[in-house]
Amino acid sequence: MSATAVTTPTNSPLRRRALAVATAVLACLAIWAIGALAGVDYTVQSPGQRAVVLGPDAIAVVALGAALLGWTSLALLERFAPRLARPIWISLAVAVTLLSFGPVFGTEATGGAKLTLGATHVAVAVALITLLPARRRPE
Repeated sequence: MSATAVTTPTNSPLRRRALAVATAVLACLAIWAIGALAGVDYTVQSPGQRAVVLGPDAIAVVALGAALLGWTSLALLERFAPRLARPIWISLAVAVTLLSFGPVFGTEATGGAKLTLGATHVAVAVALITLLPARRRPE
C-alpha cells in the first residue's frame, strides 16, 4: 500500500488577497474602536450636508469597498499588463491614499475624529500594499 501526499499551497494568491481584505477591514474597525473607547466623537459634516455619525458599520463598508476595488484593479492590471502590474498598482494605491485625505481634511469634525479616520485610510493602504501584490521571485 502506498501513501500519496496531497500538497495544498499554503500561500495561494486567493488566500493571501482575501487575508489582505480582511486585514484592512479589521484594522479599520480596531482603530475606530480604540478611538471610540478614548471618547472620540465621530460626528462629521461635509460642507452643505447634514452631520453624520460614522459608526463601525460605515467604517467596515467603506474599508471593504476600497479593499475590493484595490483587488479588482490589481487583478485587471495583472491580466492586461502583467510585467508592469505591481509598480503601476503600488503607485496608484499611494496616489489614491493621498487623495483620500481630502475629504478627511475637508469635513467638519473633531481633531480626534480626523486623526482616527485618517489612520483608517493609512491602515487600508498598508494592508493592501503589503499583502495584495504577488511577491517578487528572485531572478
